[in-house]
Amino acid sequence: MTLEDFSDYARRRVDDYLTQNLNQYAPAAHLQDAMMYSLFNGGKRVRPMLTYAAASLFGTAGELTDASAAALESIHAYSLIHDDLPAMDDDDLRRGKPTCHIQYDEATAILAGDALQTFAFELLSNKKHQNNGIQLQLIQELVYASGRHGMVTGQMIDLANVGKTIDVKALEQMHQHKTGALIRASVRMGAISTGGHSEQDLAALDAYSAAIGLAFQVQDDIIDITSDTATLGKTQFSDEDANKPTYPKLLGLEGAQTLAQNLHKQAIVAISPFGEKAKPLVELANYIIDRNH
Repeated sequence: MTLEDFSDYARRRVDDYLTQNLNQYAPAAHLQDAMMYSLFNGGKRVRPMLTYAAASLFGTAGELTDASAAALESIHAYSLIHDDLPAMDDDDLRRGKPTCHIQYDEATAILAGDALQTFAFELLSNKKHQNNGIQLQLIQELVYASGRHGMVTGQMIDLANVGKTIDVKALEQMHQHKTGALIRASVRMGAISTGGHSEQDLAALDAYSAAIGLAFQVQDDIIDITSDTATLGKTQFSDEDANKPTYPKLLGLEGAQTLAQNLHKQAIVAISPFGEKAKPLVELANYIIDRNH
């Protein structure tokens, strides 16, 4: 299966699961529309892809894998809605389309983000799964990655350092929380959802996800200055214009590109013990480094 084939498989599977479970709730139709708008606005589904790829190391992806992939995408969508708000990054475009608060209004966008966050845990805690032990583990992983120990703290560090000078170590800490935590959770939850992993397996996957999580952000910083607005789907130089700390700013463009390549190599080495079964994870690491938007 090529990466394109795997991407189509993961997208179709998680989109079907999201559609089935986000059924219309009549008293809040406007809210529902905003949630759907943000969930289905052309995202690449990288986190679900990582979830399904990790699950494939240990057997067949089941309904708890689908729930994990959908929950991760819901958390990611909520984070982007809030990230785009005027009080945060104040962006008008996301993936080439108006951001949620531009398409609807600011209050609706805030509530849609809130609803998507809780929807994620609605999916994982559903009684139909009938596996309380694994469900609890998955919920714990997502709570840790998305809240004050992970993504939210990363966003707070980011906002607190706009216009300030920070070193590479502090920038890495910020991105380990803001981007890396959810990527790590995507990989771990895929493995946990199957019930077939060992602690040694999780340690190898942690090393992989730490490397690609940071590489993802380094590459984001690179393409923010090397791709145009049409390719990016958002305003070019948005981070630079906001005077945010970035890897090219601290290391230079060539230094940032070298760091991304080194992280890519670390990721590949970390999952080499899984052999041929790790091919989807290898291809995803390649994609993260090679993408231009």
